[in-house]
Amino acid sequence: MVHRGEVVEKAVRQSGYSITKLANRMGKSRRHVYNIFENPNVPIDTILEIGKIIHYNFSELFPAAYDIQDSKENISEHRVGYPHEEETVDYWRNKYILLLEKYNDLLEQKGGKRKQ
Repeated sequence: MVHRGEVVEKAVRQSGYSITKLANRMGKSRRHVYNIFENPNVPIDTILEIGKIIHYNFSELFPAAYDIQDSKENISEHRVGYPHEEETVDYWRNKYILLLEKYNDLLEQKGGKRKQ
């Protein structure tokens, strides 16, 4: 069986798209992206999301994924009242985690400068 995480990691690295930028575009932390790379069973939705962000077509590697995505898009077109991404709890939680990570990085940088 194909290790989906490794396939996604290879595509991301070949694209030259930075992990930080990818995580920000996904609304997730860098750690989350690395966890994706380590997961042999990455959900198809996640693979498709990453493919859109890095402009990579995973259809040759995961042809069934694109059939699933097409049917989901047809279903989602008929949904009414679905909350926007900014209104979901996961969106705000991930945004908060990213902010905390940036804050911690700044604290480390500032603390490192005092020691020198």
